[in-house]
Amino acid sequence: MKIFLVLLLSITLYADTKQQMFDLYQNKKYSDVCRIGFEKFGRNNKDEEFISLYAFACLNSDFIDRLSVPIAMLKFSKEARSNSAYFSVILMQKKLLYHSLVDGYNISQLNLPTTDYVLSKVFDLYSKLGKDDPRSFYLFEDESDNKLTYKLYLARGGRVDKMVIEEFYDTVTIKKHVYW
Repeated sequence: MKIFLVLLLSITLYADTKQQMFDLYQNKKYSDVCRIGFEKFGRNNKDEEFISLYAFACLNSDFIDRLSVPIAMLKFSKEARSNSAYFSVILMQKKLLYHSLVDGYNISQLNLPTTDYVLSKVFDLYSKLGKDDPRSFYLFEDESDNKLTYKLYLARGGRVDKMVIEEFYDTVTIKKHVYW
């Protein structure tokens, strides 16, 4: 009887965690979902819905480097593989864009898939510049909305320089994304 109660309690707690994460996600509390998912990942590493929810929350809260484990684990269903590919593209674009900004690596010759995520948009716009002299910042106009612009630059300092993308709508800051 004790084993049954422990099992029932753990199933209830698991369901509550996933539901709590889903509720927080719907309320755009992405950082909270990412944090909870990170803490509970070990117990839920076989649940692709949990992993996808965790990964999308981390993506939306700019914790892109936390996508590497979900990328490797999402493989058992068509939807999971699609999510994995989506996260892979964004993670690769982040690494290549950072490499280009910091080290001068030319990404203009690369032909990669893209996504609707802000980092992908900026990656595509930056790569179209071709081989260019380094600047202190880059301004890009969104290809589908001329009121939406992006400012890309490096914030220098500390051990690692940070790559920053600021989103503006009619000169008003919408969001600031910071990546290392």
